[in-house]
Amino acid sequence: MEEKLYSPDQVAELLGLHVKTVRGYVRDGRLKAVRIGKQYRIAHADLEALTGRPVPAATRDTSRRRQVDVTCVVEVDAAPPEVVERVNALLLGITANRGQGDAPLRVELAYDEERVRLKVVILGNPTDTALVLRHVEAVTGS
Repeated sequence: MEEKLYSPDQVAELLGLHVKTVRGYVRDGRLKAVRIGKQYRIAHADLEALTGRPVPAATRDTSRRRQVDVTCVVEVDAAPPEVVERVNALLLGITANRGQGDAPLRVELAYDEERVRLKVVILGNPTDTALVLRHVEAVTGS
């Protein structure tokens, strides 16, 4: 059976220490480690020797789902105030009609009256962001 090897980052997480502390233990010889290439690896048995008790093997949290987020900035030049009002009303409707289980979606508007430029900042998952982009495109006529 292969022995489990840990990186200093994994050891720090297992023991609740800062990674610099673990590296210091290795450097001082308090924690035995082997160097593989430019990286250190610590054997499970050496980790237990340091702590003086059994150390549970690192487990991955498989209960978490992968989350993909998108940040998007849309700039609309020559946007008269009536277009800005329509975009604002549309985005308020989209964000207000979200259910409790829906992924977070944040939309911010900024309007520069001097330059007649509208900026729409969208933070959300790819599907919701694409929906908002399609609606902004439809309203602005771009």
